[in-house]
Amino acid sequence: MSTRGESKFLDGVVVSAKMDKTVVVSVQRAFPHAAYKRIVRRSKKYKAHDGQNVGGEGDRVRIAACRPLSKDKRWRVVEVVEKAR
Repeated sequence: MSTRGESKFLDGVVVSAKMDKTVVVSVQRAFPHAAYKRIVRRSKKYKAHDGQNVGGEGDRVRIAACRPLSKDKRWRVVEVVEKAR
């Protein structure tokens, strides 16, 4: 079972597009709490490379893991799933 060459994908919302060719994407995950069995939501922000500057604030995007592009960027924008209204 080799997973070589397969990227890890995440879906999230662009919270900042102020940098050139970079967007900050907030990814939410939901899981049941170990003791209380209630749904807990956690979010994490990722910096992603956006070469054509297509992502704007509020857009829903899909990002994929890649090689390190800078100190903080290890993801790239694959597609814009939904544009912000």
